[in-house]
Amino acid sequence: MTKPETIRSMLAAGRHPLSVGRAQEVAAIILAHPKKMSKLAECLWDEDPGVANRAADALERASFRQPPLAAPWKESLLGLLAEAAQNKLRWNLALIVPRLTLTAPECRRVAAILRIYLEDKSSIVKTCAMQGLAELTRQDSSLLPEVLDLLRILARSGTPAMRARGRILLRKLEAPNPSLARFRKSVLNKPS
Repeated sequence: MTKPETIRSMLAAGRHPLSVGRAQEVAAIILAHPKKMSKLAECLWDEDPGVANRAADALERASFRQPPLAAPWKESLLGLLAEAAQNKLRWNLALIVPRLTLTAPECRRVAAILRIYLEDKSSIVKTCAMQGLAELTRQDSSLLPEVLDLLRILARSGTPAMRARGRILLRKLEAPNPSLARFRKSVLNKPS
């Protein structure tokens, strides 16, 4: 009788640490069976970089569809965001963490880390950090002026991927929106 596959064994399938492997399949399993999420979360800290990277990939895919899946691991994910060194782990965490329900201090903490990610050598990490910063403004509108300034700069001076993402994000953030218009007015009309 064959031993049933585990989430970890599925994530171990892949020749290169940056390969997707079976991350899509694992994400589908997590979406269908959310109780298995703890097994996926454990893999984010696996000693095998390929397993950790594919776990982050699977979590990013699953949390895109169902953001609350990652909520029980919020504190751990905030810590991992700060300490992650691998590019694939960083770019996936830059997308995952802003989907969590964060307090204002947590938003500022995440924004500070994502600003550091903007200095990464990887264009993908930088581009995902831009996306993450834009997402954070939904939860903490006080970040909006700084994020808009960063996006305007990066949409002109970044890599081609950053310029393209910057233009898309600016269109969304600068689109006419009554609550955003009130926020901009309050920010612009503040006495100095």
